[in-house]
Amino acid sequence: MTKHDLRGLTRRQLLSRSLSAAGVLAVTGAGFIAAPNAAWAVEVTVITPEQMATLLQMARDIYPHDQVPDQYYAVAVKGYDSEDMKAMVAEGVAALDAAAQGASFANYVSAGWEEDRVKLLQSIETTPFFQTIRAGLVTGLYNQKEIWPIFGYEGESFSQGGYIERGFNDIDWL
Repeated sequence: MTKHDLRGLTRRQLLSRSLSAAGVLAVTGAGFIAAPNAAWAVEVTVITPEQMATLLQMARDIYPHDQVPDQYYAVAVKGYDSEDMKAMVAEGVAALDAAAQGASFANYVSAGWEEDRVKLLQSIETTPFFQTIRAGLVTGLYNQKEIWPIFGYEGESFSQGGYIERGFNDIDWL
């Protein structure tokens, strides 16, 4: 199957290819990124909107969950919009854009295919930039209580008698 043949694609493949081609995030001017098909936006004050768009795409590619809306990824990477992170983000995004042959990683046409973007990320995975983003996403994304039901996680169980007495064997997604 060629990259342009849409027959036999899974939902994930179809959406990732069509949304990437259409530009999932719209950089709408001074410090503002909005999702054109959803009711959320993120404002940036220190890093550029293009850098934030790259961080959002990185987050989606590092921890891909089709069922988690982009707004939660935006919350997870919002912490990188700070003076402390400004230089690292700028250098890291520039390196990632260079690996994408000088194009913007977030809008790189060839990198619109998930496997191509993953290869680009693998090329920088030993850098402090990538490791910082990846590590921050673990807590930034998965500590959002709003997405726990998506994964079937009910939260801490100690106050309700522990997991042995409450749901130890009832997960069906593993």
